[in-house]
Amino acid sequence: MTVFDEQGRPEPPMDGDELATLNGFLEFQRATLAWKTQGLNAEQLARTTAKSTMTLGGILRHIAYVEQQWFHVVLHDREPLEPWASVDWKADYDWDWHTAADHTVEDLLALWQNEVENARKAVAEALETGDLGQPAKRAPWRDGRVPNLRWILTHMIEEYSRHNGHADLLRESIDGQTGE
Repeated sequence: MTVFDEQGRPEPPMDGDELATLNGFLEFQRATLAWKTQGLNAEQLARTTAKSTMTLGGILRHIAYVEQQWFHVVLHDREPLEPWASVDWKADYDWDWHTAADHTVEDLLALWQNEVENARKAVAEALETGDLGQPAKRAPWRDGRVPNLRWILTHMIEEYSRHNGHADLLRESIDGQTGE
């Protein structure tokens, strides 16, 4: 039985196996980002705080990219899909962050939600033929090290956690909403 907190986020299982625990924490972090961005308009998603250029819209677009990069490109060794495939990353390493303000709230949320759903499918596909210890099909490091699915899931929890901390500060600066 899934337990939801007061913000509607699914609590990670207290007694799950390794996969259920990893997925539980990743889904909790995904739901946290959804909570931190819900109900905002385009101007609010493009707002910065302090000296940072980071925005909530930028976080959504960046996390969408990271979802595709790790679960589609690295895990399954597939070519990037649009909008990422035609990006000149050497010209603008932070293209995902810089282009968020050019999109509507609906576009940003749809892109992120689509990549999350694709990532879930990619994990399920990988688990049809292997376990959490299976290596990714593409090595992202020059020294030849290859992460396994367990590492990728754990890294994604870390990625969301880091940016959800940023989202806390940005959301509070927009409308005063605070929370864990």
